[in-house]
This record gives sequence, C-alpha cells and structure tokens, in this order.
Amino acid sequence: MSDCGSCSPGGAGPFSEGRELVEFVWNAHGGAVANQPISNGGLATSCRGCNKEFVLETFVGMCPHCNGVHAVSPPRSDNEANIQFAGKDFKLPGTTV
Repeated sequence: MSDCGSCSPGGAGPFSEGRELVEFVWNAHGGAVANQPISNGGLATSCRGCNKEFVLETFVGMCPHCNGVHAVSPPRSDNEANIQFAGKDFKLPGTTV
C-alpha cells in the first residue's frame, strides 16, 4: 500500500500547507505525481517568493523568475488559492537551481 492522503506516516497529506505540502506531492506515489500536468493547462498564479506571475503547469513546479518551488495536490488543483509555496530557501531534491 502506498502512502497517500492522511494515512501518510508523517501525517502530511493533500491538505497540508507550505513546505509540508510541497514535499508530500513531490514524494506522492513514489514521485509519479509531481511532474504530471495539471488539467486545463495549469493554474495561473503569482509566485509567493517574488510576486511575479507564472503558470503552475505540473503538480510541483518552479517559478521561472526566481525558482521558488510551488505545489498543489491533485484533489485541490481546481483553485489557484490552494497552491502552496515551499519557502525561499527550499530546493527540490536533485536540483542545483
């Protein structure tokens, strides 16, 4: 059984906030969710780090202006207000940006 939703051992789930949500979505289903496209071309939003506009096209993505990491969980991907920001110092595992 995979860790998902509120049954995750760390208590994180699709309704978490901030860095906790970003890490949850990044790791969900063995990492299979993070790079999946958000339906309807993504969610238009403003970066919570630099305030510039961009479109979050996948469930975990980076602002093209400052590389701030944002995420939204699939069950909440119908509303830009549900996008969470990992914080200015957060970097995705395996990235150098």
